[in-house]
Amino acid sequence: MAAATGKLWSALIFTVMLQNLLCVRAFVVVRIAFSLLFIVLQPFIVLRMLLRSRRAPAYRQRLGERFGFFKPAEDDDRPCIWVHAVSLGETLAAGPLVERILKEHPGHRVMVTTTTPTGSDQVKRLFGDRVFHVYAPWDTPGAVKRFLSRTRPKLLVLMETELWPNLLHYAKRSGCDVLLANARLSARSAAGYARVKPLTREMLSALDWVGVQNTTDGERFLQLGLDPRRLKVTGSVKFDVSVNNATRSHIRELSEQWSLEERFVIIFASTHEGEDELALSTFSAFRRQHENALLLLAPRHPERFQSVYELCTQGSFKVARRSQTDPVDDGTELLLLDSLGELSGLFGVADLAVIGGSFIDRGGHNPLEAAAWGIPVLCGPSMFNFEDITFRLSHAGALQRCADEQELLAQFEVLASDSKEAHRRGAAGLQVLESNRGALDALCDGLEELLGRHA
Repeated sequence: MAAATGKLWSALIFTVMLQNLLCVRAFVVVRIAFSLLFIVLQPFIVLRMLLRSRRAPAYRQRLGERFGFFKPAEDDDRPCIWVHAVSLGETLAAGPLVERILKEHPGHRVMVTTTTPTGSDQVKRLFGDRVFHVYAPWDTPGAVKRFLSRTRPKLLVLMETELWPNLLHYAKRSGCDVLLANARLSARSAAGYARVKPLTREMLSALDWVGVQNTTDGERFLQLGLDPRRLKVTGSVKFDVSVNNATRSHIRELSEQWSLEERFVIIFASTHEGEDELALSTFSAFRRQHENALLLLAPRHPERFQSVYELCTQGSFKVARRSQTDPVDDGTELLLLDSLGELSGLFGVADLAVIGGSFIDRGGHNPLEAAAWGIPVLCGPSMFNFEDITFRLSHAGALQRCADEQELLAQFEVLASDSKEAHRRGAAGLQVLESNRGALDALCDGLEELLGRHA
C-alpha cells in the first residue's frame, strides 16, 4: 500500500496546474483530484492487500472497515475522543497517552484506530475492551463520511504525521477538533508536502494544536504554512517510555529460565528484507571468537517470519522459535522472535541492541525502547525517521552508528570485551531518557485545552 500511495501523491503534483484553468481554489482542485485518484487505485490497493494476505491472512480480514462499514459502539452517548495510530510503533507510542485519557476523562469514550494488523493486535493487547477499536477508513469522501457518521468524534488525536486530506476536511466539517501529537517531519517528507502546497496548507489549517518533537520539525511545519499560534514544541512522547515492575520481573524469570547469565546476548530488532542476512553474517563472524553468544532476531513484519526462519536454518544455526515456545538452552545459538508484542520487553534480556530499518534506506525504528533497559544501542546509517532522538543518544555516547558489517562487528567486539564501556553507554541512554521526559504532560495539556471548547 505504501508504494501505491507514494505514486498517488506524486501524481497530485501535476494537478496543481489546474488552478490556472479552473475558477475554484487550488486546494479544492487538488483534493478532488486526490480523491479521484484514490478511488481509481482502490481495486489495485485491495488486490495488493489480498496478495499480501497469502503470507499474513489478517490483511484480507475486516476489509469493510476500511470503507467505513462496521457496527458502531452501542449504548454509549458519551462524547468520543478518537486516537489514530498507524501501526505497531505509533500504537506503542500512543499507549501512555491513551491510558491517561482513560484515567482522566471517564466522561468520554475512547476510540483507537490503526491501519495495519500489527497495530490492531497491539491495541487489543494494550487496552482490550476499554476502548472501541476499528481500522481507520481509507481516505475517500464516502468512506470518511460513513466513518464519522458512525463514531461522531469530538476530538481527533493523530499520532506523528498522519495527514490525509479527506479525513481532515470532513473531520473539521463535522465539528471535530484535531490535535497532532508527537509530530515529526523529515526534510524528505517536507519536500514532498511542498510539492502539493495548496493541499498541504488546507490540511495544516485543519490542525488546532500541533505538538512537534523538536524545533527543526516545527520550522518545517511553519515553512509549509502552519499557523505559529498552533505550534508547540513538546519533545517526543517516546522519551516518556518506562519499564514497569511486572515486566522487569517477567524478564528476570525468562533470563533465569534461559540461563543467560554467562552468555553475551545481542538483539537485532525490527529487521527488514536485506538486513537479516547482515545480522546472520555479522553474528556468525562474532561467534568464532565468542561461542557463548546468543542472537535474538526480530523481523519487523509477521508475513516474513517463515522466510526468515528458513534463512536462519540455512545458516546451520541451532534455532529456537519464540512462537513455538521452543526451549532456549546452552546449545541454542539463535532465537527467532516470531511473536508479536514482546519485543519492547525482550530488550531486557540483551547486552546490546541493533536497530533494524537503518541498514537500508528505511529510516530506522525507535531506539528508545532499547535504551530504556540501560543497554548500548547500535544502528546503521539510515535513521532519518528518528533523527533528533538518534542525535541526542549519539551525542550522549549511548548510541553508535555503524556504516557496514565491519563496523558492526567491531562494535560487538568492543562491547563484549569491555563491560565498563557497555555500562557507560547504557547509563548514558537512561540519562537521555530522564532529561527529555515531559512530552506526555504537554500533550495532555493540549488535549485539555481542546476539550474545554466543548465543555
